[in-house]
Amino acid sequence: MDYLDSLRLFVRVVERGSFTAAAADHGIPRSTATEAIRHLETRLGVRLLDRTTRHVAATPDGEHYYQRCLAILADLDDAEAMLRDSEPHGLLRVDAPGLLTRTFILPALPSFLERHPRIEVQFGQSDRLVDLVREGVDCAIRVGDPVDSSLVMRRLGTIKEVTVASPDYLARHGVPKSIVELDGHQMVGFLSSRTGEVLPLEFNVAGTLREVRLPMRASANHSDTTADLARRGFGLIQAPRYRFANDLAEGRLVEVLADCPPSPMPLSALYSRARQSAPRLRVFLDFVAEVFRAADL
Repeated sequence: MDYLDSLRLFVRVVERGSFTAAAADHGIPRSTATEAIRHLETRLGVRLLDRTTRHVAATPDGEHYYQRCLAILADLDDAEAMLRDSEPHGLLRVDAPGLLTRTFILPALPSFLERHPRIEVQFGQSDRLVDLVREGVDCAIRVGDPVDSSLVMRRLGTIKEVTVASPDYLARHGVPKSIVELDGHQMVGFLSSRTGEVLPLEFNVAGTLREVRLPMRASANHSDTTADLARRGFGLIQAPRYRFANDLAEGRLVEVLADCPPSPMPLSALYSRARQSAPRLRVFLDFVAEVFRAADL
């Protein structure tokens, strides 16, 4: 087995958590797979995998090597695809907020996969910052202004934000008619993954952006949790309108201060310069751009 085949086998062992399953995927005996990984570990001088009778998992060194192998193998596949001018193919790893993915991308995904039957899409879903190269991610879809200037950005649109609170909260604290009436109110705190600090509320008042920080009894670093805190009456919250569309329609939350809304947030796809020529990424970016152009953001 040559070196590249060993790398592909190693990646599959990590993903499947099993020598037997990975060997079957590659059409080789389990003993051949075990011996190939042993030679790879000897070549590198490190232990890449922890082996038990029930499961195989990457060591810390193995996890780092796995992420780099993903990037290397993806680059090789892309280079071959460009030379062959072949149909886009391969595994595409996308990191995007879960609700955004479920609301807009997944309903349209069958048509994309039908147009490109040799592409497989794997979604990672988080609010945190992602190291695209180290973690083997082809692109990230993010709301807000990107901070990593080394990445290529493709703007997908802007997302309207709203200020909302639960009826129970407003019954206890009153409905503010302007930001000067926010004294005595509380907010649900959202902790930024970039700074670790709670983000302030924002209001556009007569063309001027005003930031307001209110007392809080609860905060979280995940948008699903902060949304649930708002539903449970912990305070005012600001988030994309699509997140609370059903809550607003069904009365679980009420919009306040609609005449001084937060600024719309940019929606972008981010990817490394090393990935921008990959055919599968190019067609996916065109697909999500089309999806968000047609969406009610």
